[in-house]
Amino acid sequence: MDSIWIQGGKRLDGDIQISGAKNSALTLLPCALLTEEPLTLGNLPRLADVDSFGHLLNELGVSTKVAGARRGNASRKMTLTADDIASTVAPYDMVRKMRASILVLGPMLARMGEATVSLPGGCAIGDRPIDLHLRALEALGAEIEIAAGFVKATAPKGRISGGDYSFPVVSVGATENALMAAVLATGRSQLFNAAREPEIVDLCNLLVGMGAGIDGIGSSHLIIDGVEALHGCSYDVMPDRIEVGSYACAAGITGGSINLIGARPEEMLATTNALVQAGLAIEFTGAGIRVTADRPPKPVSVSTQPYPGFATDMQAQLMAMLCVAEGQSFLEETIFENRYMHVPELRRMGAEIEVHGRSAIVQGPRQLTGAQVMATDLRASMSLVLAGLAAEGETEVLRVYHLDRGYERLEDKLSAVGATIERRSGS
Repeated sequence: MDSIWIQGGKRLDGDIQISGAKNSALTLLPCALLTEEPLTLGNLPRLADVDSFGHLLNELGVSTKVAGARRGNASRKMTLTADDIASTVAPYDMVRKMRASILVLGPMLARMGEATVSLPGGCAIGDRPIDLHLRALEALGAEIEIAAGFVKATAPKGRISGGDYSFPVVSVGATENALMAAVLATGRSQLFNAAREPEIVDLCNLLVGMGAGIDGIGSSHLIIDGVEALHGCSYDVMPDRIEVGSYACAAGITGGSINLIGARPEEMLATTNALVQAGLAIEFTGAGIRVTADRPPKPVSVSTQPYPGFATDMQAQLMAMLCVAEGQSFLEETIFENRYMHVPELRRMGAEIEVHGRSAIVQGPRQLTGAQVMATDLRASMSLVLAGLAAEGETEVLRVYHLDRGYERLEDKLSAVGATIERRSGS
């Protein structure tokens, strides 16, 4: 099994091109199920999760054609054609690999009038029930049955009717599923307390490009007027704001200066605000964001929140950077109850971190030391890479398949800005 080897202590300086967003790509791909016409997605990142989702769509009868597939090609595109959906059943063997597979439920139900999807898998970062997905679809006119580890959704009249649903708590995935179902409903649907993440906006913009009628884009109140059919189009995946934040923390933890090409600062203000509070210099440029750390980071207090708050997907990376901050930092994780699994591994590298329920106290500054550590999930794995960049000596990060789910060409990008990092193949 592969591992990532890092010789720490190098200041990072240079340019990093930001890839298409993983969280957006996995939401846009199932939109192919909504139309008989080809859908072409550009700026598509080369990631294990994207490939897995493509294979799942193939199982359902969607043909996929990739252009610009050479490793590192930023113009990678995929054309998906679902003119003949061969199956409305998403099997466990495919869905278990990632939780985002549940996002085929809404579009298949809308297009075919029925969908059967295995209960999903994914990172073990906490309990993430799909009850909000199902309640929202029921409010739109679907009938839901759960049996033998599968969810079966049907439209009693062959097509869902539309309706109103108010989410009791903000849910990105449930908002996405409800949106994709509502665009082909026979009537008007309204979603209240809907998620507002930039990835939701990206999804709405694609659906509008395919002919959907959506008002309130970017707000928590979405109004969707169902249409008879959608058409194909070409659309570019948004830049990955979590990748931007991760490499910004790389600059902070190494005392470096990195120009993040393609970053959209307006989509990640909570992250940049936290970095500024930590003493990093953030410059918004025409090409993206330049992050510079001229001195060790300062301690901060941050609580994860739904957008526009500080993203839970940035908590582990910020924690790694705060291990070298000059003072005591406080982190609160409000989204997932089990998202501190990276803490024991950071402690192995010399970090001083106390966890109390959903809160963590990080005491710095600490001189991190290289060690063999094990990744437990996608963002946790990136926190260990960041720690390794600042550590004295060698660090080896195991289970890097987690990294491959969400970071494109990680070693290449970090090497280009001065890191000593490489992938090593194991037995």
